[in-house]
This record gives sequence, structure tokens and C-alpha cells, in this order.
Amino acid sequence: MTKSDEQSVPDTITAIEEADKSIAQDAGRYRHHPVVTSLGLVSEIADQIPLSLVCGGVMTAGLISDRPHLARTGVRMMAAHVLANSIKRAIKNRFRRTRPGVMLEGEDYVCKPGETEGGHDTSFPSGHTAGAVAVAAIIASDIPKTAVPAFLAASLIAGVQVPRAKHYPIDIAAGTLLGLSAAMIVKRLYPEK
Repeated sequence: MTKSDEQSVPDTITAIEEADKSIAQDAGRYRHHPVVTSLGLVSEIADQIPLSLVCGGVMTAGLISDRPHLARTGVRMMAAHVLANSIKRAIKNRFRRTRPGVMLEGEDYVCKPGETEGGHDTSFPSGHTAGAVAVAAIIASDIPKTAVPAFLAASLIAGVQVPRAKHYPIDIAAGTLLGLSAAMIVKRLYPEK
């Protein structure tokens, strides 16, 4: 690698980050629009506790209805959700990135390794996306006829985070990869029977 190549890598990273911020700023202008607000409320199903309740509900429904396959799906959903959430939390605790909404309110943008100082600097990665994608991937694997609606729901949850000014597109991409990875690990460690 030449010295010119070495210099172009940081320039490329900076350009990507600036584009990421610009997209989030443009989309974030719609954060108070009734459609974005409504979809944002719906997306809260992918927050940690509500999504745990959904996974637990599937488990319970399978047990009560004597449908072991459904109960196993609920267990695998919960495992993928917990794994994705645990990894997400470890990353957020060690990497600071100002949320777009905070930046839109005029606060300084920060993106660097370090201990977070609160929810305002925990944008990376998107936990709602990681959890929704992890659970959708398990549902799609275990109950294939639900794959399209499961991934559509996860896509809606992920997609609304940018106009809500909660996340940048790269946060969403990282959350997606995290969710898919968590589901893949769970499927390998706890295979469907």
C-alpha cells in the first residue's frame, strides 16, 4: 500500500460518515410527522422488554397448546433476541455516537470509542433493529410461510429509526448484521428438530 493509498482510507471513512450524518439529518427533519411518530410507536415492540414479552408469549402459546415446535420457536426467538441485545449493549457501552435527534437539536456530534454518558450518545448499533432482525430470522427459519411478514415487520422497525432521528443508516446496517449473526449462532447451537 502506498502512502497515497493509506491517506485515502481515512478520507473514505470520513466521507462515508459525513454521508451517513447527512442522510440522518435530512430524514430526521420528519421526526415529528404523524406517520413517522405513529410508526415509531409501533416500532417500540422491538425494544428489549416488549420483544422479550413477544418471545415469551410464543413460548407460552406453544406450551399451553401442546405444540412443541411453537414452544421451541419461542425459545429460539428469545435466545436470538437476548444474544443480539447482549452484544449490542457491550458495543454501546464502549462506543459513543451522538444520536441524530440530539445532533438536530444543535448538540455537538461525537463518534469515538469510549464509555457512554447516557442515552444521547448510544446510537451505534441499533438495538431495535438487531432484536427485530434476530427474531424475524428465527421465525422465518422455523415457520417458513411467515418469512415475508416477519422480515417486512423487521424492515419497518429498522427503516423508521432513521426518520425518527434515533439512528444513522450505518447503525441500522450494523444492527441488521448483528441480528442476523445472533440468529445464525442460535440456529447452530440450538438447531430446529
